[in-house]
Amino acid sequence: MKLGLQIPDFTWPNGASALGADLAAVVRTADRAGFDSIAVMDHFFQIGGVGPVENDMLEAYTTLGFIAAHTERAKLLTVVTGVLYRHPGLLAKAITTLDVLSGGRAILGIGAGWNEDESRGLGFPFPPVAERFELLEENLQYVLQMWAEGDEPFKSKHFDASRLLNVPQALSDPRPPIMIGGGGEKKTLRLVAKYADQCNLFNSPELEHKLDVLKQHCENEGRDYDSITKTVYHILDIGENGEKTGELLAELERLNGLGIHVALGMVPHVHNPAVLEKFGTDVIPAAEKIG
Repeated sequence: MKLGLQIPDFTWPNGASALGADLAAVVRTADRAGFDSIAVMDHFFQIGGVGPVENDMLEAYTTLGFIAAHTERAKLLTVVTGVLYRHPGLLAKAITTLDVLSGGRAILGIGAGWNEDESRGLGFPFPPVAERFELLEENLQYVLQMWAEGDEPFKSKHFDASRLLNVPQALSDPRPPIMIGGGGEKKTLRLVAKYADQCNLFNSPELEHKLDVLKQHCENEGRDYDSITKTVYHILDIGENGEKTGELLAELERLNGLGIHVALGMVPHVHNPAVLEKFGTDVIPAAEKIG
């Protein structure tokens, strides 16, 4: 079982003026501790489940580029990018750039998007849900073509591009992995089966059912279910002094029994170096022995 660190909150004790130095220290410590990946949200406003909307929020791909410069081994991704925020040509170029400059560590985390208040606030279009899923599938087709050989045109319902030139190409072989976030049973999980290398689901009472739905979509698509890396979002809480470590490891055991490969989520008190160091000594080595 692998662990991924998501950093969803940038309202830290030392304020914005120290955020660069503080974030660099956090991600260096997480990288040394052995986290398999480091992720940020792709939002422009803070979301309600994390904090007040006015709290500090950094743009995702600028932040991942900064994180890349301060880490050596962890994979880098968003959980997850909404298709509303970037044209797929820009998105593919951003992921490719991250992959090249990080030495092949980029993952594309993508989903249909949901935050209407944020989109309306900044003036982004927010089409109906059916159109957002059309955009999601077309984005997936577009970026896959950007990462393939050649520079042929691309035309779909929503996009008309005359030359998908992408130089330099990504370093990841055969391309950066694609992770689709969300548990929608009719559309999202079908797109996982058709296009994705990874899924990201919430650790909810419906998790086992969602995996069964994904398995059925894989059968329908002629896809090997076992070829998809299953990740879940789960808060990685060991307590400020490690007192909840056993509880977390027990939950990782349960998730492993369901076929989950990666638990990815926020770490409370993440800006306290001692907490991340405990992950390196007490949690990640034990998690890697699970399964």
